[in-house]
Amino acid sequence: MSDGTKSRRRQWGSERRSEPLSIVHPKPSKRMVTTGRLAIVATVGFWLIYVITTVFRELVNNPGAGFRFTIEAVSYLLVVTILTFSALMYLLARQGALYRFRSHVRVPRGELDRHFAEYTDGITVLVPSYAEETNVVRATLWSAALQEFPDLRIVLLLDDPPYPTDPEKAETLDATRALAAQIEAALRIPSERFQTSVDELAARFATGDAVTRLDVQKLVDDYVAAAEWLEAMADTEQVGDHVDEFFVDQIVMGLARELRLTIVALGGALDQDSYPDQDRLITLALRLSRIFTAKLDYFERKKFASLSHEANKAMNLNSYIGLMGRAWSTEETVDGVVLREAEDAASADVIIPDTTYLLTLDADSLLLRDYCVRLVYLLEQPENAQVAVTQTPYSAFRGAPTRIERVAGATTDLQHILHQGMTYYNATFWVGANAVIRKRALEDIVEVEVVAGFEVKTFIQDRTVIEDTESSIDLGTHGWTLVNYPERLSYSATPPDFGSLIVQRRRWANGGLLILPKFWDQLRERRFNRERVLLSEILLRSNYMASIAWASFGLLFLLAYPYDSRLLSPFVFLAALPYFIAMGSDLRSAGHRFSDIFRIYGFNLVLLPVNLAGVFKSFQQMITGEKIPFVRTPKVKNRTAAPALYVLTPYVIVLFSLFTLYRDIVLQNWGNALFAAFNAVMAAGAIRAYIGLWNSAVDVWLGFLNFLYVDRKKKKEPQRSLVDPDAPVDWQTILYHGDRRLGRDLRQSKDRRRRIGIRSSSPRSRVNAGSAIQNVDRSE
Repeated sequence: MSDGTKSRRRQWGSERRSEPLSIVHPKPSKRMVTTGRLAIVATVGFWLIYVITTVFRELVNNPGAGFRFTIEAVSYLLVVTILTFSALMYLLARQGALYRFRSHVRVPRGELDRHFAEYTDGITVLVPSYAEETNVVRATLWSAALQEFPDLRIVLLLDDPPYPTDPEKAETLDATRALAAQIEAALRIPSERFQTSVDELAARFATGDAVTRLDVQKLVDDYVAAAEWLEAMADTEQVGDHVDEFFVDQIVMGLARELRLTIVALGGALDQDSYPDQDRLITLALRLSRIFTAKLDYFERKKFASLSHEANKAMNLNSYIGLMGRAWSTEETVDGVVLREAEDAASADVIIPDTTYLLTLDADSLLLRDYCVRLVYLLEQPENAQVAVTQTPYSAFRGAPTRIERVAGATTDLQHILHQGMTYYNATFWVGANAVIRKRALEDIVEVEVVAGFEVKTFIQDRTVIEDTESSIDLGTHGWTLVNYPERLSYSATPPDFGSLIVQRRRWANGGLLILPKFWDQLRERRFNRERVLLSEILLRSNYMASIAWASFGLLFLLAYPYDSRLLSPFVFLAALPYFIAMGSDLRSAGHRFSDIFRIYGFNLVLLPVNLAGVFKSFQQMITGEKIPFVRTPKVKNRTAAPALYVLTPYVIVLFSLFTLYRDIVLQNWGNALFAAFNAVMAAGAIRAYIGLWNSAVDVWLGFLNFLYVDRKKKKEPQRSLVDPDAPVDWQTILYHGDRRLGRDLRQSKDRRRRIGIRSSSPRSRVNAGSAIQNVDRSE
């Protein structure tokens, strides 16, 4: 049902299809695998032909061509090479994905039931959230709460300011805090019913009783009740957009349909008077109990002065993980509440249980059924004992109402395929939207420091804004590996407008270059330990971390510099052709259009300044050594305004491409003219489709107004004295901090010294008192 609220207006050219692709990837045909191999060979072959027949021939046959032409030839070859290399890495990762999809066999439901029949280990789902809409967080928590697992804890890590002064923000925060209790309360009645059924069956079978028709019928009744409970929930859900529709149809009703399938099977057993054995019946009953049983809570690190308040997702996660497995007492100080480890649980104010596994889940992501049991089952196979992280790289929600969200979602679906292929070459990277993590692995890479007297543990590095990528390298350094599960079991939101997309993609472009040296150090250590390191892993990992930088600069040079027409060759186009054909094929298999390759090209053109800005931020951090602030992707119903610079630059690309077209026509440089015309058309189409002419004008005007606007400087308030003669002595702060402010206050006047008893009867004693105060200052 609809909630009656105004949803985002659907654009022409947006996505009409709302149903997602199948969970299991279809097995690729032999023809697809063979053409994938040929694409790799053709890319390398055409690049070699170009180098030999064009670059080398021009340099050899024209020894007097001059220094400028030589530099142009070398630079053009370098640009073509790095772009071809990135295309080759796409084809290589894609080929690995085809191999994995071809060999993947889904674990039967019965094997999962058998594995978890007497399972006792737990998993904690951590959902970091900041300024999220309550309904978005609610859907995420429900998708986690309906996961089937023996011991499931879900903790919402709220990172909003805990005491907002804005009434609207306070109301939203209170509503979000209440979600955990509301969901747990909603699950309580079905959970108690199904747990009672499990206990009754176990008690009966413990006495040696055989399975009867009545036992099976009661189990059918339980499954019917569970399915009807989910269907009733779906009927009451408010559907305002395509994400809400996905939640209702795939999360709630998807689970109901699967339970209905079990009802059909049990009904068949009743009709045939052939019943499941005792163990099977108990595991089927256990499944219902586990689906509807979850412990939910929320945690706010910013309420505690002893925890890190760094404004990023990594430290939000680290703060809670560092508290797990211990009991804590709270203590009021002048700085706020601090946590101190309690001597025993009975005297503790906060007890945070430990679990074998963690599941990190972004607050705008949704998990499909079986996510937990299938991924934990993978981790518990003997051959995966050293796998630290497994995940299903998220897919995009279907039915996007805007063109830019549809195309950005298409690139997300392509990345899903590539990440699957990287696992084939042991080049997996942690993609932070969702992941099941072996907690013991995080304890191997933890870094501990003492800040202001409190221990701060860093499991997931926050040195860069792409914390998941750096953590992947850290885990590899300690001998752990990562695996992507070859199914579609998770979905995450895509920015619906250009302004919010800028924030996301600029963050993604920042940090890879900073992590690359750490990867090279890891390689040296692995080789020193005589570990075999495949070239494919090195190339794929290097491309993943650095390709945004070199591809952006390479494209910039091709757009801006008027290269000599003698360096152009159809073999450059032929070397790139397999990449575009493969991408088009992948788009079509993911439910998109083959022609989206052109839309993605234009999409990347308008994002060129955004990617370059992210790369320059990496250079800034290299030079200054200061961390770049983590900027969260805005998630609002209305449009996010884009900075004027990123709006105007695509127009500059169009104008410069038209200028280049005119110049090359005059010079009869037809190859460059064709390339310039293509870029002008693609960039202009992308501006119209993804930014919008009217939105461009609005954002530029807002940028101009922001440039003119100057904040009024607030009058600096004098620092409050700790020993103000007109106010009571702040003895708590003095005793807790004992900081240099005390010494400064004491020197202000003799009257103030007298008030706290520093009064001397001789010059010598006055000197001693003054020296003591100076020593306090120096110690600070």
